[in-house]
Amino acid sequence: MQYHLNGFKPGNYQVPDAAREPAPPPPMVDLPKEVDVLIVGCGPAGLALARQLADFADIRTCIVEQKSGPMLFGQADGISCRTMEIMEAFNSSELLVKEAYQLHQNAFWEPDARNPQQIKRTHRVADARLGLSEFTHGVVNQARLHDILLDGMAHSVTHLVPHYNRRLRELVVDRNLTQDLRAHPITATFERNDASQSSQVETVKARYVVGCDGARSTVRKSLGIELRGDSANKAWGVMDVLPVTNFPDIRVKSFIQSKDNGAVMLVPREGGYLVRLYVELDLLGKDQRASQLDLHAEDLIAKARQIMNPYQLEVKEVAWWSIYEVGQRVAERFDDTPAGSEDLIPRAFVAGDACHTHSPKGGWGLNTSLPDTFNLGWKLAAVLQGRSHPKLLQTYEAERRKVAFMLIDADREMSALVATRPGAGRDASSAKISTADIEKFIARQNGFIAGTSIGYDESWLCTGHEHQALASGFPIGQRFHSAQAVRVADGRPVQLGHLNKADGRWRIFLFGDAKSPLDASSGSARLIGFLAGADTSPVKRYTPAGADVDSVIDVCAVFQQRDLAIEELPDFLWPAKGKYGLRDYEKVFQTTEAHDIFAQRGIDRSKGCIVVVRPDQHIASILPLDAHAELSRFFDGFMLG
Repeated sequence: MQYHLNGFKPGNYQVPDAAREPAPPPPMVDLPKEVDVLIVGCGPAGLALARQLADFADIRTCIVEQKSGPMLFGQADGISCRTMEIMEAFNSSELLVKEAYQLHQNAFWEPDARNPQQIKRTHRVADARLGLSEFTHGVVNQARLHDILLDGMAHSVTHLVPHYNRRLRELVVDRNLTQDLRAHPITATFERNDASQSSQVETVKARYVVGCDGARSTVRKSLGIELRGDSANKAWGVMDVLPVTNFPDIRVKSFIQSKDNGAVMLVPREGGYLVRLYVELDLLGKDQRASQLDLHAEDLIAKARQIMNPYQLEVKEVAWWSIYEVGQRVAERFDDTPAGSEDLIPRAFVAGDACHTHSPKGGWGLNTSLPDTFNLGWKLAAVLQGRSHPKLLQTYEAERRKVAFMLIDADREMSALVATRPGAGRDASSAKISTADIEKFIARQNGFIAGTSIGYDESWLCTGHEHQALASGFPIGQRFHSAQAVRVADGRPVQLGHLNKADGRWRIFLFGDAKSPLDASSGSARLIGFLAGADTSPVKRYTPAGADVDSVIDVCAVFQQRDLAIEELPDFLWPAKGKYGLRDYEKVFQTTEAHDIFAQRGIDRSKGCIVVVRPDQHIASILPLDAHAELSRFFDGFMLG
């Protein structure tokens, strides 16, 4: 798709440029007096959490934002493979795939050895993330991602919409009530920002609060949580521009280093014309802030021209620009429970930029913030609905704070590499080492940058490591790495990972053994019989009376045999559901020569296995097909009947 030819216009890219207009400001609606979950902030973390919770009709959610309306442009642009997978869990990946610039190549530019005042391309390489997911790393306006999440919220069963123009003035947590899960221990006081009602104050009582309100988070400060780490010591400029240029790699992500003038990281944007430039600026003095620099968009353009010499750069329009600092910090806690209080259930959380700050290169903030609340959302829903023990909420900090430190370490290294520039006393060969180091870093960190290798440590939510060899391509703790299989009922190839929707359900994938599932002695047949009929079956134990059999735990089967017919298989695998008892034909798959997930994911063909997948798509456990008791014990450890 192409757009922005005659100037940048925010909004829905499915609407032609000439007709696209920003949405009108939303009306002011009074805040509710009492809610289950209060979300403060409409960034990617807040909207991803709201999008999840919006699908639960019995959970009262309120999301509040200080700004006057939805984001229109600027800020992050990179959409990692993992974020694409999460958007697929919301049934929303197709628009992003269609609209985004897809990153397939990286180019590296250095001082020309024969004329060091000019730059020269050294080489291009395929992006290291290709093949890590069925999705490709994309680049699109963060506002567009927000729009898609907002649209999903508005069309959900709860029709959830944000309350804009509210500034959080005070947040109080009543410590005497936090361990009474029926209570509303959170009191949040908001002040309206709009000109006509600026003095009006509103109070909301909540059972839980999640601060997604950015690096200067009022929620975090109210909870007495500090950010710890390095202060900023380097300034960069960033701008989204519509350029006319003879630079040959204007549509390729490029790392450009000059001899004396610094570096530029160039990122093509969606639509075929828009480009983002990260421009290296000077070191900051002690206690100096980037906002104190007297710089303007024209200064960034002039700097970029110097760095990109001998190529011309004529900027026709600046859609957005900013000056930012490079500093890396992580919150000392991600919830309101003090250190050493493992028995306390948290009631207040921070997520996204409220708990980790870093440079904006590569969209790492967005691509770490959104998974923060994708991790937290299903846990809040399970506890609020009484399906899981509240200790589930204690795992959010343990799992996501580790990822924040990984992000900070990677960002610190990447920022230093991209900012490395040859000094006046160096020759061009010293720059070559630097750009080579960037390439090595990208290759080494490709799984982390893509978000696909991020895993959670062994715990009661991630078990069965002694059986990892049964499915070596599904590392326990990491996300379920999708692969295709063919649906038995209609022969359609399906990405199995796309079965893992953001609906709060657990998934059990049964990968069959060498014996046919029609053989009563096979491990597959015995497991199906246990899940369908045994009193200790987690499916039977935790499915409410009268609910569909897959309403809590969804069981899907993948078989090696290629001559199966759906009508020959047990009813449990194509169950009757809903008020009419309609059959679900979309739970049974088989391999083909072209789509052999057993080979692709290292699944033991002789023994088969069970792969348990959490509601956030991460692998919870791998077990042998005959480990019926172990499977029950896993779910008994945290689920409530």
